[in-house]
Amino acid sequence: MTPRLTLINRDYTRLWFGQAVSSVGDAVFSTTLVLWVATVLAKDEEWAPLAVSGVLMASSVAVLGIGPLAGVFVDRWDKLATLLRTEVVRGALVVVLTLVSLLPTDALPVGVWLGLVYVTVLLLHASGQFFSPARFAILADLVKGDADRARAAGIGQATGETAWIIGPPIAAPLLFAAGIQWALLFNAVSYAVSYVAIRSIEVPAPAVAPDRASPATGSAASGAAKVRRRPSLGGEFADGVRFFARSRFLVVLLLLAVIGQFGLGALSTLNVFFTTDNLNADAHLYGYIGMAMGIGGITGALSGGRVVQWLGARRSTWISLLVSGVLLIAYSRQTTFLGGIALLFVFTVPLTVLNTAMAPLLLAAAPPDLRGRVMAVFYPVTKLASMLAAVLAGWLAGSVLTDVAGSVAGVRFGPIDTIFAVSGLVVVLSGVFAWLALPGTGAAEKDAGESPGGGAGEAPVTAGEAKDGADTADPAPDGVGALTVDATAAAGPRGHRPHDDERGRPE
Repeated sequence: MTPRLTLINRDYTRLWFGQAVSSVGDAVFSTTLVLWVATVLAKDEEWAPLAVSGVLMASSVAVLGIGPLAGVFVDRWDKLATLLRTEVVRGALVVVLTLVSLLPTDALPVGVWLGLVYVTVLLLHASGQFFSPARFAILADLVKGDADRARAAGIGQATGETAWIIGPPIAAPLLFAAGIQWALLFNAVSYAVSYVAIRSIEVPAPAVAPDRASPATGSAASGAAKVRRRPSLGGEFADGVRFFARSRFLVVLLLLAVIGQFGLGALSTLNVFFTTDNLNADAHLYGYIGMAMGIGGITGALSGGRVVQWLGARRSTWISLLVSGVLLIAYSRQTTFLGGIALLFVFTVPLTVLNTAMAPLLLAAAPPDLRGRVMAVFYPVTKLASMLAAVLAGWLAGSVLTDVAGSVAGVRFGPIDTIFAVSGLVVVLSGVFAWLALPGTGAAEKDAGESPGGGAGEAPVTAGEAKDGADTADPAPDGVGALTVDATAAAGPRGHRPHDDERGRPE
């Protein structure tokens, strides 16, 4: 009989527990650093916003600079050992910063303090580029089937959202009442707890996948030959990119993620101005906007697994996009604070279900020995799209559309609500594209060289199981091949996170 406190299975529960503790520690750490930089190091300085933005830029540099190549090493290394070593490195980095923070603030120039903060954040995020794909790969081994994988993704998202509801309220009192050292030490201890939890996991031996053609030579190579002629770092990364480009399924998923980022990037950039100008609310109420979205995210994450089980991962993806886009357009027309909060809560639910649904799709499309490299393509590209979307939204609102104002058929519009409405339309169009172009998970598993309905060597999904939510019985509409890169043969094996907005925390 399965213990009541077990989530999906014992080993996944231990992996989740480590994530939960570490996520709270990361939320406390990130909030503490931002508060410390803004209220202590750069207090009353004109360049304080720039100093705070440096924390976020350091994380982005790590993702874009280290992420693409980290996947190659993750595919080479033992995944469990990679998780453990990464936690040791991250814990050690925070301990070092904690020890340095024991010095009086005036003992070092402000520039040196900021440099220490930026370097620590950069290295933490760089380490996270190895942690995330390794955890992704182990998750695929610990959890099988679309429904359970979607449930795991939902639990993970709910955990992350909860951490960001719990963490910031802990950070401020720790910083101002006890000192920054205790806030930093809290995160170091969280890495230690995560290490112990991960160390107790037993990862099943991977099943032997069917032979697939080598992406470099086009012929199947024996294991001994692979050992004798290991490709270079660049060659292995190129193999991963080549596999990604040839996989119609992965290309469509990436396009959906990029389009979605451009559709939703405006919300994260301009919502504070929309709250004060369009919703006619005081700035101090903006925190309730984040709370509403956090609660909506938890609701969507916890219900996402059930939705995917009912509708299937593919159908859940395009329906969530359509609903999210329509709700974003509706939000752009709001003029009251309560109406805006209510719509943002509802809007976040299908948005989180979308992230939950995409997890099993990505896992199905990524062969075991290419998972690190698939994520090394997917995550940095979506991160870059998110950054570009934020810059584009700020530029449009601050220059091109500054003087936009008027009314059509009695409906008034201004620059920010116009941007939100167009963004919602983009999300709706991405939902239509997903409906037309996204194959079922059976097609993804075939491209990945796995047995349809499971991992390599698993039994196929039965008709009854497919009816419960697997998309193997739900083929894509005819005539969609021209919309995506066709991939009829897998080139090689393998495949935050979506994700998801990092909110500046090491992941």
